[in-house]
Amino acid sequence: MKKDRQLLVFTHLSQLLDVVTGFGGFIVPLILWITQKDKVLAMDEHGKSIVNFQLSMLIYGIICIPLTFLFGLGALGLAVIGILCIVFPIINAIKVNDGESPSYPLSLEIIK
Repeated sequence: MKKDRQLLVFTHLSQLLDVVTGFGGFIVPLILWITQKDKVLAMDEHGKSIVNFQLSMLIYGIICIPLTFLFGLGALGLAVIGILCIVFPIINAIKVNDGESPSYPLSLEIIK
């Protein structure tokens, strides 16, 4: 296994493809994780945390949709999810570049 900090940083930042293109923020990190988890040191840990975060935000977004129609609070929830999906990949890319472990709050542990 090799240590490739730049690839780990890119994997975290690739989540921002959702902002730029509207899709790819889940697919690209998933592909990088699946293909590189046995080749790059710590990719398995980072890939799982990214996929868990992306799936958690999807679940929270699905929950917010009916809440938008019922109480209007879902719109606020969707706005918060959008901000979290921009801020936390950047924070964790900086952490990874400094040699720290990623931390995604509100992330459900779907993949262990």
